[in-house]
Amino acid sequence: MALPTHLQLQIVAADKSLVNETVDEVEIPGADGYFGVLPGHTPLLALLGAGEMWYRRGADVQHLAIAFGFAEVQPDAVTILAQIAERADEIDVARAEAAKRRAEERLAKPTLDMDFERARLSLLKSLIRLQVATRARIRA
Repeated sequence: MALPTHLQLQIVAADKSLVNETVDEVEIPGADGYFGVLPGHTPLLALLGAGEMWYRRGADVQHLAIAFGFAEVQPDAVTILAQIAERADEIDVARAEAAKRRAEERLAKPTLDMDFERARLSLLKSLIRLQVATRARIRA
């Protein structure tokens, strides 16, 4: 049996479907680190971490910020179910920078009733958004 030559990539966030495309390669931020997927990959189910995801079709590379959820990999398909997923061109840089500042201020001056993990995750998500948005601006 011949190996597939492409992957059908589907990315669904809590509030919308972002991607349904045929692609050549995908890199995904798993909970235990990044992993790449090419056509013919061994099937697996992985927890998503928070990070930058990219996919490639020919020479065209698209970047997304994603956080938490699941990735299902089949030899000919990748399905991402993420709590948060944003295309690079959808990211509001000013909002992400403001969120970063707020999280940094909270973490710098902790209070007894502060939810440290929530502040840490807020900082992480804002940094990922800024990284992905910056990549899109550099390529444009």
